[in-house]
Amino acid sequence: MKVILTIAGSDSSGGAGIQADLKTFEAFGLFGTSVITVLTAQNTTGVTAIAEVQSSFVKAQIEAVLSDFDVVAIKIGMLYSKEIIQAVKESISDLKIPIVLDPVFISKAGSHLIQEDAIKMMKELFQYAVVITPNKFEAHALFGYKFGDSTSLKQIIEQPCAVLVKNHVLEMGDKKISIDQLFFHHQKRIFQTPFIETNNLHGTGCSYSSAIAANLALGKSLEGAIQSAKEFINEALLKAPQIGKGGHKPINHKAGGVRVAL
Repeated sequence: MKVILTIAGSDSSGGAGIQADLKTFEAFGLFGTSVITVLTAQNTTGVTAIAEVQSSFVKAQIEAVLSDFDVVAIKIGMLYSKEIIQAVKESISDLKIPIVLDPVFISKAGSHLIQEDAIKMMKELFQYAVVITPNKFEAHALFGYKFGDSTSLKQIIEQPCAVLVKNHVLEMGDKKISIDQLFFHHQKRIFQTPFIETNNLHGTGCSYSSAIAANLALGKSLEGAIQSAKEFINEALLKAPQIGKGGHKPINHKAGGVRVAL
């Protein structure tokens, strides 16, 4: 069985972060390992407390996993501080495996999730990633990107890795579609699925990036990994379990069962 690693925050409600990543890895028949960067007390109504993990302990976790397992891919999520980013950078700089970086610092609602001075430093990790997966707020903060504005693409196409800007909703007649745009240098690829009107969106970004990493671990091309991951999220949304009292409920990571043979 192939082994994959997630470096991210913990979600006590189980819908996002480390917990969502591990569920996603299992859905693709992989053995998931984890490094926790920050602890959160949260549920479907919101986050009530955050506790940062010491950067030295983050590094110790990474070393413990990499020294024992033949890790074939890594997904990186919420890093929270400059010290944690530096610890991760030191740990991954010599690795020759696919790394997917989800720059988790602005929520879907536009709220900042990490320390302000850490955002600039996060860019230093891009050189080690195959792809980064910002949402529209993060893409704007990082690159000044706006959907449909070709002049704002300059910074994106200059990045050392591919950039997947997630979830622009496009209206086509009486239908809506969910558009993700992949940019790599001067190339562009669009991935789309029908837009689903739902409040069951908690953890979709985490699960999407971890599904991409899972498919890269299984040997798929980047475009193939993204397409498979997008279909996985679409199915998980359609079959969401409708649990929790808040307005942002989780998706169903086992909607399609295990998607590959072990």
